[in-house]
Amino acid sequence: MKAKVYTIFTMLLLFAMTSCEHKDLCFDHAHTVDVKVVFDWRNAPGASPASMAVYLYPTDGSEPIRYDFTNREGGVVRVPIGEYDALCFNSDTKDIFTRNTTAPQTFELFSRPTTLMSGLSSLGVRAADAPRANGTENEDVASAPDMMWTDNSKEKIVLKLTDVSQTITFYPGQVVCNYDVEIRNVKNLKYTSGVSFSISTLAGGFLPYINKVTDDVVTIPFDGSMHQEASTVTGTTRTFGYSPTANRTHKLTVYAVLADDSKWYYTYDVTDQIHNAPDPRNVHIVLDGLPLPKPIVNGGGFKPTVKEWQTVDVEVRKYLKCTTSDIPYNR
Repeated sequence: MKAKVYTIFTMLLLFAMTSCEHKDLCFDHAHTVDVKVVFDWRNAPGASPASMAVYLYPTDGSEPIRYDFTNREGGVVRVPIGEYDALCFNSDTKDIFTRNTTAPQTFELFSRPTTLMSGLSSLGVRAADAPRANGTENEDVASAPDMMWTDNSKEKIVLKLTDVSQTITFYPGQVVCNYDVEIRNVKNLKYTSGVSFSISTLAGGFLPYINKVTDDVVTIPFDGSMHQEASTVTGTTRTFGYSPTANRTHKLTVYAVLADDSKWYYTYDVTDQIHNAPDPRNVHIVLDGLPLPKPIVNGGGFKPTVKEWQTVDVEVRKYLKCTTSDIPYNR
C-alpha cells in the first residue's frame, strides 16, 4: 500500500514539475517576428520630420506598444505575433502632447496651453488683463500646433510566425492647417508699438486613427507684424482647423499697443473666410481697414492716462478672395 501511495505521489510531483517548466518556457520565449516599418511620403513629399512614432494596438485589448524611429524612413522592429490596429505621427515636436492613448479611436494629439499676447509681454502687457471676444471667454488658450503628419492602418494588421518578410507601410499626410492674416489700409500704423492676434473657437486636437479633429474648442494666439509703407499688419499661425459638425463662429481679435502705452482691442468675424476657404489646409484671411486712433496734433497727443483696454468691434464690410498656395495634400 505504501509503495502504491509513493508511486502515485511521485507521478503527481513529476507532472506538476513538468507543467510548471512548460509554462515558464512559453513565457520566457514569446512568439515575436521581425517587421519592417516603412513611411511612404507620397502624400507629403516635402515633409522632413526628424523622428516618427508608431502605436500598435492588439485587437485582443492588450496594452498598446510604441515604437520610435529616429528618421523619416522607418526601420525593422521586433513585434509579438497577432492582430493590430495602428497609427503613426511625427514625434519631433515640442508643443504637441498626447492623451487618451489606451484605444486607437480615442488617441488624441493636442497642443500645450499658453497665454494670450506673449509677443507683447516686452511692452508690459499682461495677458491676464486682456479682454476676450464675446462668447469665447471660457475657451482654453492653446499654442499653435507644430507641423504634424499622421496616418493609420486602414485594415487589420496580421503578423504571423513565418520566414517571409512582413512589412507595415504608412502614408503620412499633413493634418495641420496654415492660417495667414492680412489687414490692409491700417490707419496711423506709425504710432503703434506692437500688434498681436488670436483666432477663437478652433479645434483643440486631432484624432489620427479616425482622421478627425476633436469637438472641443480653443483660442490660438499668434504674433503680428507691422508694415508701415504698405499700411498693413500680417500674421501667420498653424491650427488643427475647425470642427465641421458644429455651427460655430470664429473671431479674429487684434491687440494693439500704441506709442503712449494705451491698449486697443479690435474684433472681426472671420467665419465665412475660414469655412469657405478654397483650400482648408491653407486659409488666407484678408480684411480691409483697422481704425487705429489718430493723434491730436495741437492738443497734447494721446491720453497717456488711459491704461485700460479700449474695445472696438469692426464690421467686416468686405474682404478680398485670394488664391491659396499649392501645397500637396492627399488622404
